[in-house]
Amino acid sequence: FPEIVELNVGGQVYVTRRCTVVSVRDSLLWRIELPRDSKGRFFLDRDGFLFRYILDYLRDLQLVLPEHFPERSRLQREAEYFQLPDLARRLAQARVAAAARPAALHRDGSLCTDEPPPPLLGYLEAEPLEGGSGGGAAASAPSPTASRSPSGGPLLTPSQSLDGAGGRRSGYITIGYRGSYTIGREAQADAKFRRVARITVCGKTALAKEVFGETLNESRDPDRPPERYTARYYLKFNFLEQAFDRLSEAGFRMAACSSTGTCAFAPEQGGPADDKIWTSYTEYVFCRD
Repeated sequence: FPEIVELNVGGQVYVTRRCTVVSVRDSLLWRIELPRDSKGRFFLDRDGFLFRYILDYLRDLQLVLPEHFPERSRLQREAEYFQLPDLARRLAQARVAAAARPAALHRDGSLCTDEPPPPLLGYLEAEPLEGGSGGGAAASAPSPTASRSPSGGPLLTPSQSLDGAGGRRSGYITIGYRGSYTIGREAQADAKFRRVARITVCGKTALAKEVFGETLNESRDPDRPPERYTARYYLKFNFLEQAFDRLSEAGFRMAACSSTGTCAFAPEQGGPADDKIWTSYTEYVFCRD
């Protein structure tokens, strides 16, 4: 390798130093001769996304993963391929610990031994048995104080809101947000913002109703069964922060977002010839594990 190394890993380009690439003795990169692509970069036919974590480990022999990282198994496989036994061992131990104690994990992925799991919000709770035993009907009766979810929506039945392990049902909710504005010659000083049409909600019906309750407009897709998916709901308010607050209170976290924009000239709508109308559309994907 030269002093500055350019790597093409599955189409993703990385630039690093030679000492980083060969920092682990007897690893694959220490011993192998790599082919080059059409631009002279060293080529590896591996997962380009996961290689960023391999490269981070090679820099200082430590690894810090994101808060919610679902690719531990695949990253362990990559560590084994690149013959990094210490990294593979750490990932295997983390997977075993997470599988053995799924309810005893902090949100940052670290293990906790004494802290009890957080309370479940918005779900049916079984009332204690009379005398501590017997009475199957009493054990499954809902508490009279739990008639509604924290978001103000109707309380779901156990089959809708609880999984087989007794925890919260995992799932995804996608929030769509569309807006437009016009910019003239004076750029931002002359910007005219238009009203956002609506905030759309996509996901499983039961999860959408649990989170947004009465603020969810179901007129475009009424009587949808709880376990079916829909992309036709929208909210009765126009503030993204309000939607984010409700999702956060229900235990959801943002997993991804994407945005796109278009631009058109305004004369056909009666505006000056040099004015432009910008329209943007953004989607936010929320997940609850």
